[in-house]
Amino acid sequence: MIKKDKNAVSLAGEFAVLSQLALKDYDANMTLGHTKGVDILVSNPQSGQMYRLEVKTTLAARGEQSAESKIFGTVLNHWMMSEKHETIIDPSLFYCFVIIWQEATGARTRFFVIPSSVVARYVMEEHRLWLTEKKKEGKTVKDTSIRAFRIGFKGQEYSIDTPTVEQYENNWEFRS
Repeated sequence: MIKKDKNAVSLAGEFAVLSQLALKDYDANMTLGHTKGVDILVSNPQSGQMYRLEVKTTLAARGEQSAESKIFGTVLNHWMMSEKHETIIDPSLFYCFVIIWQEATGARTRFFVIPSSVVARYVMEEHRLWLTEKKKEGKTVKDTSIRAFRIGFKGQEYSIDTPTVEQYENNWEFRS
């Protein structure tokens, strides 16, 4: 797979999310410039409810259906986050994690809409577990601001409460 420009991948994910929201009869607009912590503003015309959506996109080869980690178990994928995401909790803020799988016949895209409270808790616990496990292995680790968000599968065993594909894929109703 040819390496793509990160900005192009991010924009592709945001436009893909906008198309899904339009098909679900939401009014949605991409924010321009550097609006802090939000890529898309969403309004539900029926209920009047407003949401803020932060989009995180990854581009993957078709064969990458899941990944196995000694620490985190079997997961669908992971997205890079930062330490700041541990404290961003707002009932109107959701993250949409997007996977665009490239394949010879085109691309397949999956969407996971997850409340900010779930993301904040997971990235904090994930980092704490990673530090603990590396220390148990006798490794010296530098504590950085880098975090990861992973999505697991229902029925799998995880050391920490891990959001699953079954809970959050296509959660366009913005359920918590």
